[in-house]
This record gives sequence, C-alpha cells and structure tokens, in this order.
Amino acid sequence: MHRSTPSTRAGKNVQDGGQAVRASAARALVPVITGKGSLNELDDHQVVIRDRALFKAMCYGVCRTLPRLEALAERLLKTPFKARDADIQALLLLGIYQLLYLRIPAHAAVGETAGAARQLGKEWATRVLNGCLRRLTRESAALQAEVDQDPAVAMLHPRWLLKVLRQAWPDDWRAIAEANNQPGPMTLRINRRRGDREAYLAKLLESGIEARLCAHSPDGLTLEKPCDVQTLPGFAEGDVSVQDEAAQLAAELLGPALAPRPGGRVLDACCAPGGKTAHLLELFDIELLALDSDAVRLARVEETLERLGLSATLVHADATARDWWDGTPFDAILLDAPCSGTGVIRRHPDIKRLRRPSDIAKLAELQAHLLDNLWPLLRPGGSLLYATCSVLREENDEQVRAFLERTPDASITTPAEVSWGRVVGPGRQLLPEPDSHDGFFYARLKKRS
Repeated sequence: MHRSTPSTRAGKNVQDGGQAVRASAARALVPVITGKGSLNELDDHQVVIRDRALFKAMCYGVCRTLPRLEALAERLLKTPFKARDADIQALLLLGIYQLLYLRIPAHAAVGETAGAARQLGKEWATRVLNGCLRRLTRESAALQAEVDQDPAVAMLHPRWLLKVLRQAWPDDWRAIAEANNQPGPMTLRINRRRGDREAYLAKLLESGIEARLCAHSPDGLTLEKPCDVQTLPGFAEGDVSVQDEAAQLAAELLGPALAPRPGGRVLDACCAPGGKTAHLLELFDIELLALDSDAVRLARVEETLERLGLSATLVHADATARDWWDGTPFDAILLDAPCSGTGVIRRHPDIKRLRRPSDIAKLAELQAHLLDNLWPLLRPGGSLLYATCSVLREENDEQVRAFLERTPDASITTPAEVSWGRVVGPGRQLLPEPDSHDGFFYARLKKRS
C-alpha cells in the first residue's frame, strides 16, 4: 500500500489551504457580483488565520477592479456560465485578479483557483478555469489592451457613474475615479479625554508603527501602513479609534454650537456605526441621543461607546418619524444622511456594482424628508449639521439649496474660513484624495431665533 510521506502530506495541506481560501472568497463574492449583497457581511472567520489577509485582499480587490475583470472573463469564456454557477464565475474573476494584481506566482494562481472548484462541488469547472487562466497568462498584454479601449473598463467604474462624476466635477472626475481605485489609508482619531495626538504619535513610533499628523483634523493620525487594531497602543483602553479624517471634521463644524453650552441636548440622527457619535462625546460635555433604524448597527455603536468609556442614550428608531421624540427641542442635530457613498468607494468598492442610477433620486428624496422631519426638533438659535459621504451634487449642495428655499427660518453658517475642502454653494466639499481623506460634504444650518 502506498503511504504519503510527510512532505507529500504537507504539500497537499498547503494546496488544500490555498484552494479553501479561494473557494471561501468565491462564495463571499457571489452576492456582490449578482447584486444581492455587499461586503459589509464579509466574514473571515471561516478562513484560517494565516489566510485572512489574502481572503480580504482578494474579495476587496475583485470588487475594486470588477469592470476590468468581467470584460476579460467575457473574452476568455467561449460561453458564459449559467446563473447557478455564479460561484465559478467568481472563481474566474479571482483568478484573473491574482494574475494581474497580486504577487502570486502564476502557477499557484492558476492551479489553486482551478482546484478550488472541487471545494465548491463542481469538479467539471477545473478544466474550464485552468484553460481560461492559462490563456490569460499567454495573451495578457493583448487582452488587456483590447478591453481597456472602453474607458469604463480602463477606469474601473460603471459607465453611468463616470458620466455623473464628469457632470458634477468636469475638472476633477478623473482624479476622483483614480482615488476610488486605491485602498484608503488607515486613519486614527485620538481620544482627547485620554491624551493628545503628539503624545500618541510618539507611542506609535515606539511600537514601530509609522504615522503622520492629519492636515485638517486636530485629532487625526494617518498610518503609513494599515495594521490590526489590536496592535495599536491603548486601543482596548479607548485611547484611539479608527476614523477617516473627513469624518472627523463633523465635530469641528458642530463645535461652535456645542462648546458654549455645557450639558447641551444633541441629536445624532442616523448615528451608526458611531464614529461621529463618539467623537462628539470625547470633545464636549453634552446630553446626546443617538438614533438609528438598524438594530445590528446600533449595537456596534454601543460597543464603541463602551470601549471608549462614553455614555449616550441609544434609540432604535426611524429618523423620518417622530414617535421616539419626547418633545424637548435639541440644541444641535447631526444628520449624517443615508447617501450614495460615492465619496467612500475606495473603502466600499462593492458600491460600484451595487449602486444604480435610479438610487440617487430616491436617496435625495429620503434626505429631503429627513431634513424636513428633523428641523422642527431644533430649538430657535440651534444648529443642524448636514453631512454625506457623497460627491454628487444632487445629494449635497443642491439638496441644501432646495431646503433653504422651502425653509424660511433656516440660514447657512458653514464657515468659509476653514482650511479644508472647497466652497460649493451653501456647503463645503471634500473630494477623495490618495493617502488622505475620503470624499465628504458638510453644510451647517442655523435656525433663526
């Protein structure tokens, strides 16, 4: 009887592990490529620890480069896969991504991706995947040049999205698209109740973690390389949180309305996942009510506040209604409105597949409803900060202009003297920048006394 030698068994285990992580990535990508789910539900606990970084890199990378991968897949396949074989389509996209974008030897990318079909119970697909991927290794330059003749493929964006970006930002749309195609940096927010960022920067350097001060947020630090949060000094104790620099600016804009009113009553509508909620509590002594319609995401807010040693009233409710309100007006309201997410595509690349042109008008309608519903809850003289992580004018300056036109007791107080972003009508717009902040819009409104 033939017995495997230890080296043979070890080699088989390594191969099976490589196939397993690719099969898991294919399963995770099926909801995205079929338009039925997002990467928000991505769970890497199904993958062994040593493969989790690869698993995440492949899932996010495929979504980031999906238009190009699908164009190449179309040319490599003689006939498209049936709908029931979306997992095999995902494997093909994963194989193409590895060959073009990851430093994985071609033989490993081809062999282990094709072999992963067995892990999905579809051994018949190993031959198809092997043939397609081997052809790509031979004809890579010619095939890429062919598909890149389509600007939407070359720029890795849906055609409709490139069109609206060009309409909104005729001088910046290419730079926006290029920034969207790069992974966003890892940025931290120092808990000012526990120290300052210069002291924390020194702690990072002592731990061998390189970072730099953010240009606009006084509490922000950007890491030169992302790392596991558990390796950050004092993370578990609440010294620091992960939050993009642009998102940190909400507290700066609300500051003038909150600092003079210790104990002021503040509403954070649509608060999840809680970064802005926590930042406000770190900076100001306020009575904060944090509202969100998603119970699961609201639980994350609670976990964040517990880690940071902060307290707020958390309410599971819909901000388009008022059945949760006790009738006492708020001194300030933060409305971080649901939006297209077009300013944070680099962190959520599945947006390029899941967002539809028809979504924008629906979101703008929801944003208008939220503004109209929450404005009466603000006391005379109070401030409302409207925020989105969008770069589309319909959701941002056009939305605020329309609100001002129909709301006679509202005036704009967005400070023109701040050093960041650009003045866009009644607000300020940040566009995503490589190695810096995401795309955000802010407009501060005041209710006349």
